[in-house]
Amino acid sequence: MKKWFLLLAAALTVSLLAACGGEEASSEDKKEITIGATSGPYSDMVTKAIKPGLEEKGYTVEVKEFSDYIQPNNALAQGDLDANLFQHKIYMETFAEQHGMELSEVIVVPTAPMGIYSEKFDALKDIKEGSAIAIPNDPTNAARAFQILVDADLITLKEGTDPLTVSEKDIDKNVKNLVFKPIEAAQLPRAVESVDLSAVPGNYALAAKMDLLDALQLENMPDQYRNRVVMNTKDVDSQLAKDIKEVVESDKFEKVIDDEFKGFGKPEWMQ
Repeated sequence: MKKWFLLLAAALTVSLLAACGGEEASSEDKKEITIGATSGPYSDMVTKAIKPGLEEKGYTVEVKEFSDYIQPNNALAQGDLDANLFQHKIYMETFAEQHGMELSEVIVVPTAPMGIYSEKFDALKDIKEGSAIAIPNDPTNAARAFQILVDADLITLKEGTDPLTVSEKDIDKNVKNLVFKPIEAAQLPRAVESVDLSAVPGNYALAAKMDLLDALQLENMPDQYRNRVVMNTKDVDSQLAKDIKEVVESDKFEKVIDDEFKGFGKPEWMQ
């Protein structure tokens, strides 16, 4: 009886070890994945530039589109997504802190820059004294707009100003005495018709079927404002994360960007 009991215990132990090993292999070898992205250029980027490379590595990739900036991170945290692409570093860190999430970037990707657009002027040199310019009414995007104007030599900033937090009060010289009109970012494409100039974020410009290359000046975007592939922090060292990074760093990825995403600013690692 004792011998029979020991044999049974040994058999159970072997079975449990085999089952545990099977689970680990299954987790490591996961090949059916879902990547979320906002509708438009970033879901297109996943579909055209990232998905094919992952499929070559044996993955089956579903691309799930979102129409807002809340659900892609919620879905990622809940395990409905394996990764997402739609947000820059500042948004990711702020959202994660406010919602108790642990999110990390895998890699930064080319991103549609903000631009200064006009239907009244054909070039920066044509801008008239006292022209009105619509700018985003949120601090993060407003800072970006002011930095474009700095690069265009239309304003200068007080010494010591942080370029990531620029506001109107930081302006030292307003060369053309521009009049700033803060409005909701989503309305900036339409504002091109009603004001002299409009600083339009790239995603809203593309959604409005605007050509990025029509801008009088495009943003020299810091990497903090470029979008990135994001995963749950616990997965950021996974094989999937490594494979996504390898695909995005490939020559094939860059060729798709050059051919189909003209005007997108490339991150520092691509330059």
